[in-house]
Amino acid sequence: MLSKRIIPCLDVREGKTTKGIKFKGNVDIGDPVDMARIYYEAGADEIVFYDITASHEKRGIMIDVVRRVAETIFIPFSVGGGIRTVEDMREVLLAGAEKVSVNSAAVKHPEIISQGAKAFGNQCIVLGMDVKHVGKSEKIPSGYEIVINGGRTYMGIDALEWAIRAQELGAGEICLNSIDADGTREGYELTLTALISQNVSIPVIASGGAGKPEHLADVLTQGKADAALIASMVHYGTYTISGIKSYLDERKIKVRKIT
Repeated sequence: MLSKRIIPCLDVREGKTTKGIKFKGNVDIGDPVDMARIYYEAGADEIVFYDITASHEKRGIMIDVVRRVAETIFIPFSVGGGIRTVEDMREVLLAGAEKVSVNSAAVKHPEIISQGAKAFGNQCIVLGMDVKHVGKSEKIPSGYEIVINGGRTYMGIDALEWAIRAQELGAGEICLNSIDADGTREGYELTLTALISQNVSIPVIASGGAGKPEHLADVLTQGKADAALIASMVHYGTYTISGIKSYLDERKIKVRKIT
């Protein structure tokens, strides 16, 4: 069995790491380069970097910050936000990222997934999904809808159908973020995570809601996730990566040991 991954997430706005609740009320909390280095040294398995306003502001990603983070850490590094073309992907990968995450652009232009997979390999293409529970309907049979532009635009697309289609197009991984749970520290959206995880064969990273180690244990077992994104619980010093991994290890959840 593959080890479950613990992945700190750096949401970046105007060059600073920021954190909000349900995509609102963001406050700046630190320098992303310094924070990435700290988490790398603390035993993180990967780092995820999102330029959270790039898509809404219709601008490119902050490539200088990407480059500085990549020079600082020596673990897989995934970057998203404002990536709209294969050339954008190439620029981010050349700056030192191992993976690119496409979200809003992929919903609008799904061919970017297959184009990116063909150019760089499936393993480089992560589908970011921001999802809201809206209740089941004829149009949204799973009850979960895709929302883009940083939680601003509802697309009338069923989350499960989109995940399956993205896998068929060539996505190598899904980062699944529940808008309802985001920043609440009350636990991941287990029903949503299990729904997606059990219906695709590519890895699923659970995102949104981590507040204590028990939440990670739940989403990695009940939610069937392959990895868990964390933010608030480590950004504010409430928990450490080593402490989280020790907790999971004690519960027989396989994680990479910190050396």
